[in-house]
Amino acid sequence: MKHILLTAVLAGAMTLNLPVSAQQSHQQLKQQIMKDYPVHYRTTQVKGLKLFYREAGPADAPVILLLHGYPTSSFMYRNLIPELSAHYHVIAPDLPGFGFSDAPGRDQFSYTFDNLTNSIQGFVDELGLKRFAVYIFDYGAPVGLRLALANPEKITGIISQNGNAYVEGLSTGWNPIQKYWKDPSDENRNALRDFVAVKATKFQYQEGMDDLSLIAPETYTLDQHFLDRPENVEIQLDLLKDYATNVALYPKFQAYFREYQPKLLAVWGNKDPYFLPAGAEAYKKDIPDATVKFYDAGHFALETHAKEIGDDVLTFLGGLPK
Repeated sequence: MKHILLTAVLAGAMTLNLPVSAQQSHQQLKQQIMKDYPVHYRTTQVKGLKLFYREAGPADAPVILLLHGYPTSSFMYRNLIPELSAHYHVIAPDLPGFGFSDAPGRDQFSYTFDNLTNSIQGFVDELGLKRFAVYIFDYGAPVGLRLALANPEKITGIISQNGNAYVEGLSTGWNPIQKYWKDPSDENRNALRDFVAVKATKFQYQEGMDDLSLIAPETYTLDQHFLDRPENVEIQLDLLKDYATNVALYPKFQAYFREYQPKLLAVWGNKDPYFLPAGAEAYKKDIPDATVKFYDAGHFALETHAKEIGDDVLTFLGGLPK
């Protein structure tokens, strides 16, 4: 209850115009929440793979599952987790081949989005998650939406942060990748190798950001560390090729939206070079009650807008069924 009392005190102080700034009050509250609900770093075995995950918040609170995208890991949620963990049981795994989860060789694991989803389905089953909201971003979107198709009874709501499910959301940045889908030749595959290089990794963090000094260098540095592992370039090229299966599933994802009308919040960096704002607005075609929020940010909006996004997510989560 400490964090609730602190929130009330700070809110009262601001109402009475006492000398407590909003920024200071939020920082104090965040520090108290991190003290009361520290992040735990765990691993579990799923179908022969070690999956790493971050976990915080009360064990008996409603669950929110955070699914990361390319080229990052659950590390991308380090600033969001404390925003949510006072009231929610937050779980953020690393996908196979990413972060601190196992990255088996291509001769041992076929890197497709179906297989990534099978691993996360096993993770959900291993942890015994019965009902949860899912937060999807980038690669986490096709994984999370496949999960929703297979487990509609488990999903209490969906938060999509630049998690695309509509062709109108794909920018021209996808053109060389789409060329590879149409003609998976060595020439077209090799043309994508720079996509896994450090310049491209930094671009994903920096493009659309007005103040690059707000981007922590450990973000792209850590991501590139994992991208530079042996054989990882080929793994990522396999996933780029298989991304075509996600676009092919868009009609099924949209049919799911129409049939089940899940509560949905889209939180979108409006300067994302890969997933356009039109992809966020498109959700309302199939879920008229969806809420769409835009932020003056690029692909990794959480790097600069974790507080604003956290507030919007908490408001959304507060209205979900238990």
